[in-house]
Amino acid sequence: MTTTTAASGARSAFGAGPGAFAGTVRLIRFALRRDRVRLSVWLLALALATLATASEYTTLYATAEKRAGVAATMDSPAALAMTGPRHYLSDYDVGAMLGHQLLGFMAVLVGLMSVLIVTRHTRNEEETGRAELVRSTVVGHHAQLASALAVAAVANIALAALVALALASTRIDGIGPGEALLYGLTHTVIGLVFAGIAAVTAQVTAHARGASGTALAIIGLAYVLRASGDVGNDALSWLSPIGWIQRTYVFVDNRWWPLLLCLATAALTAATGFALSTRRDVGAGLRPARLGRRTASGALTRPFGFALRLHRATLLGFGAGLFLMGAMYGSILGDAADMVKDVEQVQEALAEIGGSSVAESFASMVMVVIAVVAAVFVVMASLRPRAEESAGRAEPLLATGLSRHRWLGSHVAVALTGGTALLLAAGLSFGLAGATSTGDTSLLGKLFWAAAAYAPALWVTVGVAVVLFGWCPRAGSAAWVVPVYAFLVGYLGAILRFPDWTNNLSPFGHVPRLPAGQMSWTPMLVLTAVAAGLILLGLTGFHRRDLETK
Repeated sequence: MTTTTAASGARSAFGAGPGAFAGTVRLIRFALRRDRVRLSVWLLALALATLATASEYTTLYATAEKRAGVAATMDSPAALAMTGPRHYLSDYDVGAMLGHQLLGFMAVLVGLMSVLIVTRHTRNEEETGRAELVRSTVVGHHAQLASALAVAAVANIALAALVALALASTRIDGIGPGEALLYGLTHTVIGLVFAGIAAVTAQVTAHARGASGTALAIIGLAYVLRASGDVGNDALSWLSPIGWIQRTYVFVDNRWWPLLLCLATAALTAATGFALSTRRDVGAGLRPARLGRRTASGALTRPFGFALRLHRATLLGFGAGLFLMGAMYGSILGDAADMVKDVEQVQEALAEIGGSSVAESFASMVMVVIAVVAAVFVVMASLRPRAEESAGRAEPLLATGLSRHRWLGSHVAVALTGGTALLLAAGLSFGLAGATSTGDTSLLGKLFWAAAAYAPALWVTVGVAVVLFGWCPRAGSAAWVVPVYAFLVGYLGAILRFPDWTNNLSPFGHVPRLPAGQMSWTPMLVLTAVAAGLILLGLTGFHRRDLETK
């Protein structure tokens, strides 16, 4: 009798009665069908990025002397903070280079994919009201969270298989099937860890963006702890799951046991998510809503102030990330000449850019990456009206005296000013860190204005997104082509020697490559005019079409 009572109490505490997982399999199939295109893009992009990097390393560092030279330049605090622990440098072949330089960044991307999967199929479903409709049928209390975690697991296992098969097929010396499998599984376990963290954050806040933002902040914290530990106290790296997978020392020592730490953490966080879900109502969060002011501030009564409030968390997150990115890249400018001295392709790309020093040429190349990250924000901000429209939140606002032009224009204004502010913040940190690492104080102003020069290209990106939203809202996701293409041809294309005409198809390809190049105002004015024309065209299209709600 006592045992039965204890078991019943445990089931009650976790909400795990006989039917708590009813309908999970059907929800898994439905979620996989909904995300078949989205997941395919993620998996192929991550697998191809790994394969392309391995191929690039094989080409760029074909001899042991070149790899030894790279290992020597990587043995500095700034380089270790951006890559991984020093132990990889002991046997720096192509496999070790993958584990050292790529694994940490891939962990962030895999974590992002996993977080978005879980929040999309849990908190977003509740926020839109679809979860309540689904739960009104024969669906258990834990079915949605269980299906979301299962979809994340399927995606991460599939990614491991693709990455392992891709690396094993290269037949690169030192990359055998066992090592390739271990490398692939590091992606799986880190994805499961951050999926479990998302399962917890989804219970805390009542909004999908808040759940995603909190989980992404934890990913950022894990990366910072890993970087701090690799540079100084190694104990800090053991506080980060990213540090755990890097300490498999894949392709060097090939340790398997750190994977168990990740699996245990994933199980613990997932179980915590299930337990917390029983302590709240559908659509609510564990964290109570903060009481607002009795009356709204003057800014919230105006379209721009209200739009800025909606984008505030995303803008602050990107601001912190870009400021840190600028500081990290700036910290290695002083070592740029040593890092590329044995890499002919990079030297040729830097020589083509020009500049009075390797540091200036390298900074001009890196500036493209910073601008592309800022472009990711402006695309998100420019497409936010689509989410507001689809969720039915735009219609009540437009039923008042608020015009369509002012409503859409407020979001466009946030994208324009916010994107420009991100560039300036990144340029400032890039300049400060670069001036410190090189001892050249003139880099502070040069790098600040070099970042600002990309503002017109960002404005064109906003214009493309607004045109798609205004005239063909269902095709709005195509706006992501602009930053992705800009990165491929602007950064990788410079190293892989893409034809010049490919760079001319991107608005970022017409920006003067400061500080290495000379300032030219003509393309800046043309890009600004194109951006203005696209934005006006998008506003016109939105004014003429009907609203679409799901």
